[in-house]
Amino acid sequence: MKKTIILFSALFTLMACSSDDNSTKITDNEKPIEKPEEPGKKYKTENVIILSIDGPRMSETWLEEKQQYIPNRVELLKQGVFINNFQNNGMTNTNAGHTALITGVYDTISNNGKELPTYPSVLQQWLKHSKADSLKAWVIVSKDKLAVLNNSKQQEWNNKYMPATDAGIAGNGTGYREDMVTMNNLRDVMVKHSPNLIVVNLKDVDSYGHGNNWKKYIESIQITDQSIKDIWDYIQALPQYKDKTTLIVSNDHGRHIDGHKTGFKDHGDDCTGCRHIEFFAMGPDFKQNATISTGNYEQIDVASTVAELLEFPLEYAKGKVIKDAFK
Repeated sequence: MKKTIILFSALFTLMACSSDDNSTKITDNEKPIEKPEEPGKKYKTENVIILSIDGPRMSETWLEEKQQYIPNRVELLKQGVFINNFQNNGMTNTNAGHTALITGVYDTISNNGKELPTYPSVLQQWLKHSKADSLKAWVIVSKDKLAVLNNSKQQEWNNKYMPATDAGIAGNGTGYREDMVTMNNLRDVMVKHSPNLIVVNLKDVDSYGHGNNWKKYIESIQITDQSIKDIWDYIQALPQYKDKTTLIVSNDHGRHIDGHKTGFKDHGDDCTGCRHIEFFAMGPDFKQNATISTGNYEQIDVASTVAELLEFPLEYAKGKVIKDAFK
């Protein structure tokens, strides 16, 4: 069975019954027997979706006194797990942060979208291992410069085992687009292709932060909080994903914390606000209603955790499996 982490597969069963006089009822002994778990299979997760919310500070999300901007996450925590000391220990820029999340290596990649990651991602390696069609793994991103996440510089991986990509304005790679477009495209891809592995970037929080627009920055945090709920609800509504998909929510980086309404504009160094990022996840193999304060977990651990859930070997990665999140 091919696996996927929020990433999907669909199974629809059509049953017809006769209504004439000769129809009979199905007894308990005649009911179909449930298909047993695949031998040797450790986890229920078959699909994984990694959702990266670009650039919020923890001080406006989980560490905000009343957590007033993330009510959906607060409610969804009953079904999931949160790590309160999760860190980006590499470069705190967009392309480097996303590369660390999906390759498991801190890379000094350029932030302009003109340089490929040095190492292959969890998507490329899963496609090679599973021998799945490229449409079973996707990079769906609001920032066109993140289209490079579908490839690697390494010769044995360059232009091979590449996931499908939807990036930029209208998906044509010519610029940034609104997160609403990305969300709509994500839903379309899930229905049409049922991918097992998906990486999603939502950029509006970061864009309004750089624009020094506090009001829109906060609004975007609230909108992305709703997007997390929408994705989770959508997962549960699709038979190919329901009860067999893991959703991992994290960030590429945080922001400066020097000043309530001024420091949020920038990021990119080793400041506490830039390094402290989110890990929030839900799935059939993860704990529920759990907050983790131990383990020294960090950004590069996400790729290793995804590979563990999908049960395939991950080369090059320097991270560890986030075992404390598992049931």
